[in-house]
Amino acid sequence: MKLKDLLRFPSMALLVGLLSLTGCATPPPVAFYSLDNGAPRVPEQMGNIAVLLGPVTLAGYLRSDALLQRQADGSLAQAPGKARWATGLQQDIEQLLLRQLAWRLNSQRLVLAPADPGFVADVQVELSITRLDSGPEQMAVLEAQWRLLDKAGKHLDSRLVALDERHQGDVADQVRVQSVLLQRLSAQLGGAIAEVHQASAKSPAPVRPRAQPRAEAAPSRRPVEPIRTDMEVFRF
Repeated sequence: MKLKDLLRFPSMALLVGLLSLTGCATPPPVAFYSLDNGAPRVPEQMGNIAVLLGPVTLAGYLRSDALLQRQADGSLAQAPGKARWATGLQQDIEQLLLRQLAWRLNSQRLVLAPADPGFVADVQVELSITRLDSGPEQMAVLEAQWRLLDKAGKHLDSRLVALDERHQGDVADQVRVQSVLLQRLSAQLGGAIAEVHQASAKSPAPVRPRAQPRAEAAPSRRPVEPIRTDMEVFRF
């Protein structure tokens, strides 16, 4: 189509112009984020407590690779710039908690579930995170529940947790503050694990009842009676 023909149809000329601009436009880069583990020190020794962390379960919307933000009406929408979690939120949370707990308990004997068959944990942590989000004008909120079990699977302790923290509004600071909330959660968990472990170490071992000695038969006090036969026999 010649230029003079396009000029006769202004709407078509506008469409061609938009298509050409769209073809030349470069899509914005995807922004990737990950949680901040803080600065926990790596324990130098194996430690005297073994902990199995997991299973760690997340709410359905937290299993998405997209970074979602809480809106003013309570709904969730993807953060600007098509923000995404770099390695997945599940893995980020597990690694953050593992490193934080190892530092707080001063032990390297921490593993993620499922553990190898040879690993015997003094305490197992079951964690369910039902909410972890924030928004441009919404505080960062963490809601979770944890349970502590001993090596036999017996319930030791449990707690519902609700934490919140303010941020500066941009996505990067929201992720930073969500990391802070998880670090606060690990502080609570570390204290509870140490408490139940110390209590179990101080509790006395069950005392097994001592076996009663078997009573010996008392000697007979019946008088001796002679029996007259070919030979004299005494019956007792």
